[in-house]
Amino acid sequence: MKTLYVVTHPQSVHHVEGRVGGWYDTALTDLGRSQADTVATRLAELCAGDTPSLTSSDLLRCSETADIIGHRLGLQPRLTPGLREMSCGVAEGKPQAWLTARRLPVPEEGSLDDTGGIEGAETRRQTGTRIYRAMDEILADPADCHIVVTHGFALTFVIAWWIGMPIESLGRVNFPVASGSITHLAGHPFWKSRAVIALGETSHLAKLN
Repeated sequence: MKTLYVVTHPQSVHHVEGRVGGWYDTALTDLGRSQADTVATRLAELCAGDTPSLTSSDLLRCSETADIIGHRLGLQPRLTPGLREMSCGVAEGKPQAWLTARRLPVPEEGSLDDTGGIEGAETRRQTGTRIYRAMDEILADPADCHIVVTHGFALTFVIAWWIGMPIESLGRVNFPVASGSITHLAGHPFWKSRAVIALGETSHLAKLN
């Protein structure tokens, strides 16, 4: 049975500075590193008896998370730009208020290809196509258990890929989760089904609150 544990990176510098993320490349904060350590501890429990593959977005906040997980589980992360967050174009690194003041409303029709009027921003179609391709490559690995480290909004596209949602249907779907969460996905070999066992689980972070 194929099992995936999808991690959203913990607190990053751009969170506390109130800056737009996307491909803006910031590190984890001290709290974020502590959160990543608790994520690693939980994954060690969940993956006991398995030797999972470990794949991560190549952006620093994810690669640092993957390094902490890899150190705990004895794994070498594979980094890929395919798992990056949706790009926010020229807004990346700017104060969140800058983007809020300029982003146009999502249209009733054509939301799949909407950029919000922000130069260089990715659309959902572009992001979904990229992430679907990355996830196809991950699932081609013969390992039965996979750990995937990505970003908060990118997780939506990972789940949509898992349940077989066509890219043309990605215009409005969203699965919001917290930073440092673990989403558990599992396939059933007999029923040929793919389940979302747990979405955005954060109980492992409770001791840090």
